[in-house]
Amino acid sequence: MSTDIVTRPVTVDGLSSAEAAERLRLDGPNAAEAPPRRHLTVRVLRQLTDPLVALLLAAAVVTTVLRDYPDTAVILLVVAVNTVIGVVQEVRAERAIAALDQLAAPTARVVRDGQDLVLPAADLVRGDLVRIEAGDVVPADLLLDEANRLRLDESALTGESLPVARDVGEEASAGTVVTVGRASGTVVRTGAASALGRIATLAATTRPGPTPLQRRLAALGRVLGLVAVLLSGLVFAIGVLSGRPLVDMAVTAVSLVVAAVPESLPAVVTLALALGARRMAQSRAIPRRLHAVETLGSVTVIASDKTGTLTEGRMAVQHARTADGAGFDITGTGYAPHGAIHRDGQRIAVTDELRQLARAGLLCNDATLTPPDDKRPEWGAVGDPLEGALLAFAARCGLDPQATRRAWPRVAEHPFDQELRRMTTVHRCCDNRYLVVCKGAPENVLAAPLVDADAEELAELAAAAQEMAGAGLRVLALAAALVDTPPVDPAHPVGLRVVGLVGVGDPLRTGAPEIAGSFTEAGVRLVLVTGDHPATAAAIAGQLGVWDTGDPVVRGDDGDPAEADPAARVFARTRPEQKLDIVAAMQARGHVVAMTGDGVNDAPALRRADIGVAMGGGTEVARQAADLVLVDDDLSTVATAIGEGRRIYDNIRRFLRYALSGGVAEIVVMLLGPLFGLAVPLLPAQILWINLLTHGLPGVALGAEPAEPGTLRRVPRSPQESVLGAGLGRHILIAGTLISAVTLGAGVLAAHWDRPWQSVVFVVLGLAQLGVALAVRAPRPPGGRRGNPALPLAVAISALLQVAGVLVAPLRDLLGTEALGAVELLACAAVSVLPGLLLRLTMVIRRRKAGSVNLTSPDGSGW
Repeated sequence: MSTDIVTRPVTVDGLSSAEAAERLRLDGPNAAEAPPRRHLTVRVLRQLTDPLVALLLAAAVVTTVLRDYPDTAVILLVVAVNTVIGVVQEVRAERAIAALDQLAAPTARVVRDGQDLVLPAADLVRGDLVRIEAGDVVPADLLLDEANRLRLDESALTGESLPVARDVGEEASAGTVVTVGRASGTVVRTGAASALGRIATLAATTRPGPTPLQRRLAALGRVLGLVAVLLSGLVFAIGVLSGRPLVDMAVTAVSLVVAAVPESLPAVVTLALALGARRMAQSRAIPRRLHAVETLGSVTVIASDKTGTLTEGRMAVQHARTADGAGFDITGTGYAPHGAIHRDGQRIAVTDELRQLARAGLLCNDATLTPPDDKRPEWGAVGDPLEGALLAFAARCGLDPQATRRAWPRVAEHPFDQELRRMTTVHRCCDNRYLVVCKGAPENVLAAPLVDADAEELAELAAAAQEMAGAGLRVLALAAALVDTPPVDPAHPVGLRVVGLVGVGDPLRTGAPEIAGSFTEAGVRLVLVTGDHPATAAAIAGQLGVWDTGDPVVRGDDGDPAEADPAARVFARTRPEQKLDIVAAMQARGHVVAMTGDGVNDAPALRRADIGVAMGGGTEVARQAADLVLVDDDLSTVATAIGEGRRIYDNIRRFLRYALSGGVAEIVVMLLGPLFGLAVPLLPAQILWINLLTHGLPGVALGAEPAEPGTLRRVPRSPQESVLGAGLGRHILIAGTLISAVTLGAGVLAAHWDRPWQSVVFVVLGLAQLGVALAVRAPRPPGGRRGNPALPLAVAISALLQVAGVLVAPLRDLLGTEALGAVELLACAAVSVLPGLLLRLTMVIRRRKAGSVNLTSPDGSGW
């Protein structure tokens, strides 16, 4: 990357697209160098150093020394297959996560060819003209050409907790956060040469740690391993005491440990989380951290903003009222600059008073409109959608935004802030006087001494604002005045005249009430947290069906919202910093909270929430602080993501149920077999063969099971719940007992009839486990088709290979089995289906007792 600082001035038109493309080719993307990819050899060694695999390798050495080459061959085959599966799953998971990183890449507002564009930050080059405002992360090292009250949070680079002021001629470093103000600057360094890039390069080898679920499963694996070692030691002792060779029993014990513990569990879990995250991304919800995938299934409260999530996010001024009391209805589509003005149902020409109101909204504004192009067929807004609506309103009133701004150049301003809830700009007139314009919340603008109006006039305007808010409109008041000298402090102008009110509408998304209802069905409580007027918030919540007349509406400007009634579902006039207190209060009551946000001040609440959900069109700070980014800003996507989170967790539990029940059965068979006259129920090679076939393809296929019917109609699980909680441990013991019972029964009968009982035990134990895999699969919706053909295919392949172990001569020699006839194999198959059949019948009976065959059990197991 080049480190040369661009010293020549950049025109307001910015670079040309051709020049930018050439610089991007020369300097490379504006991104830190990616950490080096693990070499295949490293991946393989990582698999081979797993403690259970190391035990197998040790056993292979012992069998080789003893010239027991068949057992050695089986052990090495198991190690090779498990290693291949582990490496393939690791690569697939990393690719899925890398694809998510690309989808969640930051963006920047840059001027190219004289137009404001929003581009991936990685496409910035030296010499680009970049605009930044409150809420943005500085995308590259910038030399500031313009700065207005700019303050940067540089804690990511320097550790300094207080924001630092930066002015024209100073640099803004990549990775710092704009907390106040706005600025534009020329890119001087990109990528690894930037301030953040140098730090990122040093930390490039840091890899994300395991998720909470992965840590819990690792701990579970250690416990299971210890139990398996103790029980295998007991098997070893029993065999030695009964006269079996010491070395043979040692290899048997090691094989039993490996077979009893699902060593593929970490890989299955990682792959399930990563592929689940990719499926969420395909649904327009991009998880930025894997733990979001697992936590989503536990969410009990969603604290949502209104704009763009529950509404369409296409704001438009629908009603305007001028200072003389005249009311106007404005029509138009989206941000398109054409529409019509109506009064009393009749289309009219724009009045001078309405044009003054529109001009005030245009000047006190930082947004721009973008015309349709090949990628976007409709007009759009770059900047705050609310300000974009004011621009479209001005255009519909016959004003040219660019020409008007050139005629009234801005000379001073006070950007919008949450404390004052208003924005003020100062513009030079052609007669060397100054126009001061202020816009903001009605209660913060319609007050003396900011405006020069009597109490009666202010009361009428406040009543009009209340009426507009009650109709579900977001209301802004605008005031302006021509003065001879600009105000000393633009934040606190005085003596302005009210020019009117505008009501900005953002219609509810189609199906928004159904979305709210689906959350209720899923046991998730939807709470509306907005900065809007209480009447607006109540009207929208009423349309959603989450608020009725008489229900509480908590006001953030009247006391502490965190101390509100726990039953409250509408919070109005809340400041972003109050969201943090609201989230903390809900968590203190035991809720798992998902919080939506899009502003720079939302970042602390997004981090504090169990799941921070950022809007794709919000600030870069919010997106970086969030766990989940909604590309389309549609809250229904969160419902889809919650269902995906529950599906993934159900499938992990399904794999545990299947794999651990088989491990329990193998240990029980080896422990109790001698008591029933089966001296050595299984040889080491036979144990490992069964492990290879049952934990391989079927185990991976179970992770791809579709969601169960009713997944979003059951109570969320507690995140503190054990992985084996909600009866899973009991179900594992029941299934393991059934498998071991039919296996021992078949072996005893074969021994009684003087048939090759060890081969019968081998076949039945393997097939019975495969039958359980089919029994624990997700139930099919009534009239629906199976959604995971991979599982029956994997079971069929494994079953054929299991039977081949007694039919194919080379495999018989390798495994130490004996040939079985057709009648014996049919008998083995008939016996083997019993555990799975009983488990499936139990599941159906429980559902019917619950009142509906469509509903899953509370733990999502279906048992």
